[in-house]
Amino acid sequence: MKRLTAVILTRNEAKHITTCIATLLPWADAVVVWDSGSTDATCDLAHLAGALVVQRPFDDYARQRQAALNTIASEWILFVDADERATPELAAEVGRVIQEPDIAGYWIPRRNFIVGHEMRGGGFTPDYQLRLLRSAKAHYDLTREVHEIVQLDGAEGYLSQPLIHLNYVDWAQFHRKQIGYARYEAHILAQRGIRPQAHNFVLQPLREFYRRFISLAGWRDGLHGLRLALLLAWYYGFVPYWHLLKKGEGVR
Repeated sequence: MKRLTAVILTRNEAKHITTCIATLLPWADAVVVWDSGSTDATCDLAHLAGALVVQRPFDDYARQRQAALNTIASEWILFVDADERATPELAAEVGRVIQEPDIAGYWIPRRNFIVGHEMRGGGFTPDYQLRLLRSAKAHYDLTREVHEIVQLDGAEGYLSQPLIHLNYVDWAQFHRKQIGYARYEAHILAQRGIRPQAHNFVLQPLREFYRRFISLAGWRDGLHGLRLALLLAWYYGFVPYWHLLKKGEGVR
């Protein structure tokens, strides 16, 4: 059994995969690319970069990550996205903390870059993610298909050194992702039996804008933060209820 394996979930990540692997190979015992049917050069590039490639058909993110936990013989699993980069400082901290006997998992902060701008507010910093897991003490909530949740059988800790997250390289990518997230949110609302009410189309966007721009200090990012707060108010506050309405969940 290996001590630490870094796992990268991929699908068509040829643009990022080589650099991502290069930040992990010098210090992880192994790097595994957990691919879900890439049609570009992701798998070939991953092999050339020195990673092991495993193919598994995609069902949802929680099941992909749980399958990796169940399959890989390693005491610790570090989940890294292809558009994330590990720094030498993070590597050194991980090497220290996995010696602790009583911790089941660690939250890692992220420095988020959105369309070339490093975010200072809006909920994008420090953006802790529970990614460093003792495999025998962690499992995913399989009812959460995206924005997956890890449940730990033991104590948790927090790292100080961040992952670098090259999140949304352009606005087209941002809109594609948010459209998918909004549809998923509508699915969750429908499962909870929620039907859209007329005031949802006004109050929910206002609440989301206030949360992003005021409560989470999106104003610290100036016009960039204002733009994001407005867009996320649309995608998280308005669009899910619009999807419910189109599905026949009439306004009441």
